[in-house]
Amino acid sequence: MTIAQELDSQEGIPADVIFPPGDLYSDEPPLETELHLRQIILLLTCLEWLWRDRNDFYAAGNLTIYYSPRQLKSELFRGPDFFVVLGTERKTRKSWVVWEEDGKYPNLILEILSDSTAKTDRGLKKEIYQDTFRTPDYFWFDPYTLEFAGFHLVDGQYQPLQPNEQGYLWSQQLGLYLGIHEGLLRFFTPDSQLVPTPEETAEQIEQRLEQAEQKAQRLAAKLRELNIDPDTI
Repeated sequence: MTIAQELDSQEGIPADVIFPPGDLYSDEPPLETELHLRQIILLLTCLEWLWRDRNDFYAAGNLTIYYSPRQLKSELFRGPDFFVVLGTERKTRKSWVVWEEDGKYPNLILEILSDSTAKTDRGLKKEIYQDTFRTPDYFWFDPYTLEFAGFHLVDGQYQPLQPNEQGYLWSQQLGLYLGIHEGLLRFFTPDSQLVPTPEETAEQIEQRLEQAEQKAQRLAAKLRELNIDPDTI
């Protein structure tokens, strides 16, 4: 189906439209490579950990988005590799059904390029996300070649994002940078600090505790040199 056909099909909803159930299952093909899977899990894990106290967003990977104006599961659906919807309930879903979600489309979409999908991700999908979804932030990333690009919707058209000094691209929707770190795409805070995974956070805490313990031991040794028992202080 061409872009024109997709847009034409959305002009008006018949009065006798039958509303299908909202719990439609996702129908996405398997991920191309292990790297694709690792990349999606990494982004999901980091964002959900960073926003662990928030309940106003939904993030998912390789999940079908149904957006038929006639509200049919059989037409007009896409499955972004990673997407985030803001201003919605944080709960588990089988798929994202636009007409069951107050008409909401993703605020951010990321496609992970592969030999079989790159042309579509750079062309047809970009047009759909721009013209139909009106998704403000669109990114793509190739975990093998490290090709990385991002776009922001301005007056209905995607404009390329310019990288900062570290090569990161800013997501206005998330209030975060995206950038390459050790071969994979990661989130960074506005001051360019890496958004950690829960495991990385635990390691950081352990390192701080070890440093504090070493500092205390050095202080205790210095006090003993001065004939002061540190245990009596």
